[in-house]
Amino acid sequence: MRHPSVTAALLASAVIGGLGLTPGAAHAQAGTPAARAAWIKSCHDKKDDSDYPCGHWRLVMRDGRQVVVRDAAAAKEGAKDETAAFAISADGRVMAYQRARDHRLVVQPVAGGPAKLLPKSADAVNLTVMLSPKGDRVMIDYGNEPLVRPIKVITVATGQSTTLPLGDSMLGFSGDGDEVLTSRDLSDNTTRLTAYRLGGGSIKRTPPQVVHGADALALAPDGRTVAAFVAGNADRKKPPRVRTYDLESGELSAGADLPLKPDTETETAWWGPDGRLHATVRRGDDGEAAVVRVLTVDPQSGKATQTDAYTISKTRFEHVEAGE
Repeated sequence: MRHPSVTAALLASAVIGGLGLTPGAAHAQAGTPAARAAWIKSCHDKKDDSDYPCGHWRLVMRDGRQVVVRDAAAAKEGAKDETAAFAISADGRVMAYQRARDHRLVVQPVAGGPAKLLPKSADAVNLTVMLSPKGDRVMIDYGNEPLVRPIKVITVATGQSTTLPLGDSMLGFSGDGDEVLTSRDLSDNTTRLTAYRLGGGSIKRTPPQVVHGADALALAPDGRTVAAFVAGNADRKKPPRVRTYDLESGELSAGADLPLKPDTETETAWWGPDGRLHATVRRGDDGEAAVVRVLTVDPQSGKATQTDAYTISKTRFEHVEAGE
């Protein structure tokens, strides 16, 4: 998630209310509806001179519509100026959010239909959630309680959960959703990366600083290869780079320059189940419309192909991108 943003042209609107989409809207478009991102409006409290999320979360759909998610909480319970948890799967077809009336965590298809209520043990005030690429699993990080409550990974269909070691922080799912990548700060001021196989077993390694300090990391479907998007250097006119790191062998690729301006920051990165690497980059500061570009990247050559682009309103308090 990120702080202070509707698409530039609104073509139509729909509403997800209660536990489903407004009748007739779910299948108004050919194919399965998918979301690019979600955002929530910013309001200002003159008395406190502070901004806060207000109204409803809105899905920015790939067909140009915006869908209002009325059942999703805007702010965290007891924290007016912090957004409640919200996530969208990388394929754009599933969302997870905290329910407005009780802040219970639910997972629901973007197309509408019944919402799956997750076990009450998944609930907390300061949680952050991530969905697997297909939205069939959800990973829950309890924020400022990493040494009190460990990360949980829940299989949505069954409610079965896997608890990761206490003290790990979540980074994301692998491309096929069978593994998760976490980080842990060690006593010698280094950071360890771990890929946990949800069926059992793990690979652990302390990566070089260039990997640990990357703008974005993503775990491949093989459960061992990590893509690292390294920041550019505007002063030296060096563009951002992409490198791969093998958690099993410790091998770090030479890397390749990306066809991006030096000050471009990678927002989100993920691998698809087919082994293709994707990333999003964004321009637009607070108070400006955010322009998000979705890229497919060759990690060996650095070649990047733009596959999508969209705009999010300058009035946003916060937004989340599919796969984030």
